[in-house]
Amino acid sequence: MPELCPHNQYLAHLNAANFPFRLSSSSSSSCSLFSAVQLYLDYDLGYSIGPTHFFMGFLAKLSACIAKRFKAARGGSAGEDDSDDGSDTQGLFFELRALQIATNYFSELNRLGHGGFGPVYKGLMPNGQEIAVKKLAMDSRQGLKQFINEVKLLLKTQHKNLVMLFGCCAEGPEKMLVYEYLPNKSLDYFLFDKSKSPSLDWTTRFKIITGIARGLLYLHEEAPQRIIHIDIKASNILLDQQLNPKISDFGLARLFPGDDTHVNTFRISGTYGYMAPEYAMHGYLSVKTDVFSYGVVVLEIVSGRKNHDSRLGSEKADLLNYSWLLFQGGKMLDLVDPTLEKYNPDEAAMCIQLGLLCCQQTVVERPDMNSVHLMLSSDSFTLPRPGKPAIQGRVGRWTTTSTSAFTNTNTNASSTNGGMTKVSAGSSFVEDHSRNSISYSSIEEGR
Repeated sequence: MPELCPHNQYLAHLNAANFPFRLSSSSSSSCSLFSAVQLYLDYDLGYSIGPTHFFMGFLAKLSACIAKRFKAARGGSAGEDDSDDGSDTQGLFFELRALQIATNYFSELNRLGHGGFGPVYKGLMPNGQEIAVKKLAMDSRQGLKQFINEVKLLLKTQHKNLVMLFGCCAEGPEKMLVYEYLPNKSLDYFLFDKSKSPSLDWTTRFKIITGIARGLLYLHEEAPQRIIHIDIKASNILLDQQLNPKISDFGLARLFPGDDTHVNTFRISGTYGYMAPEYAMHGYLSVKTDVFSYGVVVLEIVSGRKNHDSRLGSEKADLLNYSWLLFQGGKMLDLVDPTLEKYNPDEAAMCIQLGLLCCQQTVVERPDMNSVHLMLSSDSFTLPRPGKPAIQGRVGRWTTTSTSAFTNTNTNASSTNGGMTKVSAGSSFVEDHSRNSISYSSIEEGR
């Protein structure tokens, strides 16, 4: 018997336990939850027909898929023309009552946090399986689009460094996503709390840096279709029992069709301090957008501090600027988190240099994630010397102002406008092309 993927192993486990879920796990039917959302998300019908009709259509597609699966399970045929894009993903649909019981009716005591999507709750299933339930805010139009987007992308991907989606609930007005529960919360929970950061010794930090790189490499080059996450940051890196990293929160992620290498968009989304300049200022989105964010996270992991902290004084406030000054002065190991009792100086120096390379001003000067993975896994790989990174001021201004200066590429990829939804995470912003800068306004942190 062929080995089941983790998602289908969990399906089989739940089926065997006779839980009060509606499970669709027929391997003979190619109809999946992914195919149910494919048509709607790809053509952005949520904006053109309105959120209510949009979700009604989504549910209709889901119902059709479920009916076809049940028909196939009883020995019938789902039809030759019912196949989707060949994805072997399977849909799992939870009943609302089962999730209410698991979370003690969404008790505040079980609340893990709150993001742009809505609140997240811990749940406990009858067999002792812990889950995380992400509940869509009832009045959130933005969250509805993110809900569909996250279901679509996560059911299309399987990797040990990506958070696993078990399924969803879509009963009446309730929309929820059900994930594996990760007991150690997120990277920022440990990293930016000096009482907890000693739990992350150097070996663990290097493992996290490497694991995030593997997850991004999968999204960019190994997934069925290229995926740009767009919002890589410390709070979106969850940690499992062994402190292995898992990339989470795909509500803003973008699926790249065909051989496109970039798109241009007017809808800029993300978190201040992690966004690449060409994306934040000009809407130029590519895999190198994630590379830039990854570089910032690497420097945060090494230093144990946030990418901007005005309490540290003007010289040290901006992490990229301070890292660059130390690198130029031959003192880059001064950046290492002082709470670390011991660390590998060669690995630390490599990670600092790698972080600076990922945060270069121009897209072509940044390595892709395949190169990053090689740098981290090879003892003989010689890293190029980085130039000055793209350094942001307090109001999000970069010294380089033209799109061509940032991108410096003649790629003839197709471009589109629109299609992104602003997230309630970190800081929001509005574009100001007259000054080629970003004006920021503080909003609620998204976790």
